[in-house]
Amino acid sequence: MPAELAVVDRLRKRRDFLAAARAERANVPSFLLQGRDRHDEAEPRLGFTVTKKNGNAVVRNRMRRRLREAARLVMPQLGRSGFDYVLVARGPCLDAPFQTLVRDMERAVSRLHAAKKAKTPHPRHLSPPPTEAARHDR
Repeated sequence: MPAELAVVDRLRKRRDFLAAARAERANVPSFLLQGRDRHDEAEPRLGFTVTKKNGNAVVRNRMRRRLREAARLVMPQLGRSGFDYVLVARGPCLDAPFQTLVRDMERAVSRLHAAKKAKTPHPRHLSPPPTEAARHDR
């Protein structure tokens, strides 16, 4: 197996999945990508969620295999060290052409990292807090 297509480490613990769910997100038609910066330099880790509403075990496993293969092709180039990624499968994941799935994966990872960089505080948070006298004047 070529080095650029190495297998990415997996998420295994529920707390890691929950932490990623509270972090950044990127939506594409085939899946939702959640990403969390662990603030370390370890290899990126990847988790998959395919719920029962997507179908029976055969269908869910097929969706998971398709997402895993797309991630295997994309994550070595676009995934960042110290990040946990969770892919939550959606219905179109099953029927989308594989190249579309790969393009969606590239777009989602790029969008997720761009959102993290461009995040700025809400303008309300930029103003100084009211003084004690202003609070009592209300």
